[in-house]
Amino acid sequence: MQNQNEQRIDKSYDAIVIGAGNGGMAAAATLAVNGVKPLVLEQHNLPGGFATSFVRGRFEFEAVVHEVTGVGGPNNKGPVWELLNDRLGAKIDWVDVPEAFRMFTTHNGEKMDVRMPFGVKEYTDQMEKYVPGSRESMERFMQLIQEILDALNYIKACEGNPDRKVMLSKHSNFMKTSSYTLDQVVRSLKIPEKAKVILYAYWLYMGIPVKRCSFTVYAALMQAIIYKGAQGPKMRSHEFASALTNRIRECGGVVQFNTRVEKILVENGQVVGVETSQGDKLKVGHVIANLSRTSVFHHLIHPHSEVPEIAIRQSNSRSQGNSAFVVYLGLDATADELGFTDYSYFLFENSDTEQLYASFNRLDRPYVQAAICLNKLIPDCSPPGTTIVSITTLVRPEAWKDVTAEDYVSVKNRFANELIDQFENVTGIKLRDHIEEFEVATPQTFARYTRTYNGGVYGYEPDTWDGLVPRLMMMDDDKVIKGLEFAGAYEALCHGCRASWLSGEIAGLRTKGNLKKEGRI
Repeated sequence: MQNQNEQRIDKSYDAIVIGAGNGGMAAAATLAVNGVKPLVLEQHNLPGGFATSFVRGRFEFEAVVHEVTGVGGPNNKGPVWELLNDRLGAKIDWVDVPEAFRMFTTHNGEKMDVRMPFGVKEYTDQMEKYVPGSRESMERFMQLIQEILDALNYIKACEGNPDRKVMLSKHSNFMKTSSYTLDQVVRSLKIPEKAKVILYAYWLYMGIPVKRCSFTVYAALMQAIIYKGAQGPKMRSHEFASALTNRIRECGGVVQFNTRVEKILVENGQVVGVETSQGDKLKVGHVIANLSRTSVFHHLIHPHSEVPEIAIRQSNSRSQGNSAFVVYLGLDATADELGFTDYSYFLFENSDTEQLYASFNRLDRPYVQAAICLNKLIPDCSPPGTTIVSITTLVRPEAWKDVTAEDYVSVKNRFANELIDQFENVTGIKLRDHIEEFEVATPQTFARYTRTYNGGVYGYEPDTWDGLVPRLMMMDDDKVIKGLEFAGAYEALCHGCRASWLSGEIAGLRTKGNLKKEGRI
């Protein structure tokens, strides 16, 4: 019988990364390409976390990722391209999303059907067509979001320690707006009401009402989308998960699947190792967790007495973000035959984001959905004569707390059918008669697959008090256990693929810097 202190994995590693999601893989790849030997431990048999796909019948469905922002292209590089393709050498075949979005909503009794393009001039021109007289205020908005990005790039270049005088003199608008909500800034720019409804379309990607959403976070998202467009991986999100896995291994790192970490071992405030569900105890002084601080501080640190009280208070004070409810449809007709003219559709019951957000607490009928027709992005993503469609709405995890095990299937199927009804009624595109494959994912699905708290997919909510700037400013103060870093959607850059990858790079570089200080590399 094996001694519980025996280490079956007999190799030594400079750092261990827990979780092969986007943030964890970017962290491990950053370490590996910089000469540090990481070990990635993933509980599943595949990398990617939420960036994954699954097969039903003759269809391969993308689980969650609809599109990626901040990519650009070889002649218009965004931060994601520069990180994945250039710095990490993970060559990915990106496909350009054809349009920003098509939105259906009702504002002051008026039904709106809006199509918006990528590009600053194109977006501004289209807004002027829909809302005459909006051009001047929209140009001010576009200039402001570029200024926000310039300030963030300066902060990054200073490794999070910018010169206060430079910030005040050259990035004053960043300083002025850093504590404001999206709604406060937009109102100050005197953007017309109808234009605001269109401008706020991406609030769904933030998952928080515009009167609470940090302007800085939204500005970074809008700048990435409007200036660089959006892209998707041609071979689904497994493409970038596999590319990063290959790069880690090529550079001497190890990625081990089917291995769940149960404990992060800590002594006197210092990480000393991890313990897996298989009983292996691995000695290591540096761990990067691709998990929320809530999960790590409440469940993984061992002994629990090593968790500082401030860490519990800080993680508990943050608002857990939304989970998702997704309907996946494999249809036996082409996109053109069905009547799809666009790739992405936003459907909002009305333009009141607070009321729409409140609807996430109910399972009676949907008020919000984002639908995509994958074939409008990748025409050959499904067999000839077929189409893949997914319909997503957000839900608060607590909305499911009273659903019993006996009622689970009937409730999820009823809600899924209501989403399909909503899509058909609003767009006029008929789906029901062509459904060949039908699958549903709920918060319970995501919780089971990723171990996120209550199946959350949106990290912590980006309120103004807990948005991009406060999180960046608190990065060093938030480090309460020596040798422990975090990566992923719960971290300083907030949620989304782009933010998760970039946060992984930050965690990798911080770990590398600490190893260098210790004389380990």
